[in-house]
Amino acid sequence: MAKTQRTAPVPVEHITQSILFLRGQRVILDRELAAIYGVETRTLNQAVKRNSERFPEDFMFQLTAEEVELSRSQSVILNPGRGQNIKYLPHAFTEHGAIQAANILSSPRAIEMGVYVVRAFVKLRELLSSNRELARRFAQLETRLDKKFTEQDRAIGAILSAIRELMHPTPPKRRPIGFTADLEKKS
Repeated sequence: MAKTQRTAPVPVEHITQSILFLRGQRVILDRELAAIYGVETRTLNQAVKRNSERFPEDFMFQLTAEEVELSRSQSVILNPGRGQNIKYLPHAFTEHGAIQAANILSSPRAIEMGVYVVRAFVKLRELLSSNRELARRFAQLETRLDKKFTEQDRAIGAILSAIRELMHPTPPKRRPIGFTADLEKKS
């Protein structure tokens, strides 16, 4: 029997775009995870609250008000008085927390989508690891360029100071016109 790979109701690329980097970890917010699993955010959060022992700090954490403010994507559109007071601070789920959430929801869609969420995290991890070598080489190039720029900056600074001196020359000593007998001054 040959395995057929089913297509996800939500593309892995869309899930990958929902993954954020907070507190040094790749996470997905509860509202995004609930949408992927096909449940309401409050349903997901209630299930998590009922099974809190399954979600240690490295699986899930609650965002602070400052983190929520920084994570808003459309803060330009919000009015100053509206949208400021959210009732509940959102939860951020790591890869393991997202799988645990799929397990406690136990709906067919949550179980199915749990696989795609893991694939999205794995794809993102592979993408980041493949770019590490490129990032290392880029950092080396930056340091070499910085060294060259500092040498050039010094040369440019010397040229500019020479130009400034040429722009403001010291006035030459002028001898008075006519005959003056300056006996104290020796030529």
